[in-house]
Amino acid sequence: MRALKFTPSNSKLSDSEIIYRVIAGEKELYELLLRRNNQKLFRVIRGYIKDTYEVEDVMQDTYIKAYEKLHLYKHMSKFSTWLIRIGINEALARLKQKGKIRFIDSTSNESNTNQTISMRKNQQLSPEEIMIQQEGKFIIEKAIDLLDSKHKVVFIMKEVEGMSIKEISECLDLSTSNVKVRLHRAKAMLKEKLIEIHLKKDVFEFGFSRCDNIVSQVMKKI
Repeated sequence: MRALKFTPSNSKLSDSEIIYRVIAGEKELYELLLRRNNQKLFRVIRGYIKDTYEVEDVMQDTYIKAYEKLHLYKHMSKFSTWLIRIGINEALARLKQKGKIRFIDSTSNESNTNQTISMRKNQQLSPEEIMIQQEGKFIIEKAIDLLDSKHKVVFIMKEVEGMSIKEISECLDLSTSNVKVRLHRAKAMLKEKLIEIHLKKDVFEFGFSRCDNIVSQVMKKI
């Protein structure tokens, strides 16, 4: 298969157009679908599985299975919704095989694209602001990590990926009312977890770079 050359024309193709052309023989265009859905699929599967390498393994199986079944896609719902359903089934099958439930890995890396965007944003922030942003991100991820899978996945889909209630309903094969209940409960639980994390002895602790900074400043003046 020849490498895909990204151009303004093929980057604007709809998912349906790409799928029709892939089925017709332009296999290299399938790469566009992968790149469009990598982040979303990664986050959803990470809601079930902890190990980053295993998440990537499940993603690979998902994409291969989706490619093999591409002719069965009905174009009635978004391709991402159809793909995520396959991904969730693959993740659950993996968990069933292992006989245990696993959770989000809050220490795993995001995609290179997100890292690049983050670096560009960070260039506009002071070192202290970057530190606060990173610490805040870690605390939020830690709190999400403490949720059970059924609430965590709904929260990630809605609040992190911005999926609609209807899309989540289709992906998880739940009623829209059930999705709303889980989302409401997830937010309530998340608030509880954040309070639990913060109500500890180290809250308002004068540590990290702040401590180093004031020590450095004082020592320079004495």
